[in-house]
Amino acid sequence: MATVSHLPPGPAAPGAALPQNVEAEAALLGAMLIDNRLADDLLDMLTGEHFFEPVHGRVFEAVRKVRVADGLASPVTLRPLFEADEGMRALGGPGYLAQLTGSGAGLIGARDFARQIYDLAMLRTLASVGRQLVDGAMDTSQEVNPRKQIEAAEEALFKVAGEGGAEASVKAFGEAAKLAVKMAERAKNAGGGLSGITTGLDGMNSKTGGMHKSDLMILAGRPGMGKTSLATNIAFNAAQRYLHDVADGIDPGRSVGTKVAFFSLEMSADQLATRILSEQARISSERLRMGTLTNDEMKRLVAASIELQNLPLYIDDTAGLTIAGLHTRMRRLLRRHNNEIGLVVVDYLQLLQGSNRSSNDNRVQEISEISRGLKTMAKDLKVSVLALSQLSRAVEQREDKRPQLSDLRESGSIEQDADIVMFVYREEYYHAAREPSDPTSVAHSEWGNEGNRIDGKSEIIIAKHRHGATDKVTLAFDSKYTVFTDPAPGRYASAGG
Repeated sequence: MATVSHLPPGPAAPGAALPQNVEAEAALLGAMLIDNRLADDLLDMLTGEHFFEPVHGRVFEAVRKVRVADGLASPVTLRPLFEADEGMRALGGPGYLAQLTGSGAGLIGARDFARQIYDLAMLRTLASVGRQLVDGAMDTSQEVNPRKQIEAAEEALFKVAGEGGAEASVKAFGEAAKLAVKMAERAKNAGGGLSGITTGLDGMNSKTGGMHKSDLMILAGRPGMGKTSLATNIAFNAAQRYLHDVADGIDPGRSVGTKVAFFSLEMSADQLATRILSEQARISSERLRMGTLTNDEMKRLVAASIELQNLPLYIDDTAGLTIAGLHTRMRRLLRRHNNEIGLVVVDYLQLLQGSNRSSNDNRVQEISEISRGLKTMAKDLKVSVLALSQLSRAVEQREDKRPQLSDLRESGSIEQDADIVMFVYREEYYHAAREPSDPTSVAHSEWGNEGNRIDGKSEIIIAKHRHGATDKVTLAFDSKYTVFTDPAPGRYASAGG
């Protein structure tokens, strides 16, 4: 029988029996040693750490090792591995392996035994997390950070809930095919070319098919290129499309819009809201901040703020977030919003911290942990993650200042983990610095003509695309209101874009 303890309140309960069923462990191991096909079916469901009796855990791992090498796992073949095992000696020596196969009781209910062993291991882990949480809460020293303790506890609990998911994550081809067909139907219903979440920009949608769940997208650019503006535009467009689709009676699951979480590590929530209001009301953000608005502009601002009150765009402006803290906050948001958030924007990647920031770890290793963590979050939570990234100054040293993958700061891991890498590039940003000194010269006239030709032009360079081809998208950028839009037909045709 399984012994499930009910821990009494208090900082610890050292005398309480932990949940366990050693008999079920022995029966399962015996069944696996009798019929190796059972072992092959169950090896992905458990690990040695799920067993309460340490010897049983080591036997399980020994079976795994032998079966991975395509060998026969039996009491005879495993015996040499346990000749010197002190724990096995306490149970009677290697002959204990033969005893495990004696009754064959586990052959019929092996899968049920495995499930119970896993569930009891979860309860033991839960008890351990609870005890650590209580011990931490009793510590009142000055170094203690209660918020970080809560985040650590949430992370530990999530791991408890998420472990052993191999069985659940395996999908038959038929099930996976249904998901693919559903995605194709969604693309068709959206008018073609859009199978994911809309960016609100037809040019980008046509090249990427939209933003897809479980994908990590990196949007990078040098300062002044407008990467935060583009991310804000995309977040707003996706949230607004969701709002309009729901108002039109479209099922949220069929909408190409979504609720959006925006983690702004650089700007405060009110600064970000000011920028969005400026974009939508078509009011200069500078005039908005200075308060020098005309009556007409004030009316537009109020109208825009009323329209956007119900916008499903949620801003978290907590500074100094760790990648684990971001993951925890995102899970919290998803629970609060019934798992309806499909897009997460992070502005920007280099402002996140690794889990061991206090140590003198190499910055490249820290960025590797962060980019891996963002990709893991996208996959675990089934959301699309758009993370902004800085570029190194190497761009400024070249004559052609269009970014390349090698320009990503600490680029190796970012490039490797990302499904899509996009760069924002605006030629006009550099054009002003090339103005000839003589305003009456032919060179100055040509410079002016070139300026007119590229005025407001922005290039989105898709440098990596795991699901398609690399390409380039031309957008129009209104620097006064920091808004990216699809250009009017033919506007930049002569500029090659």
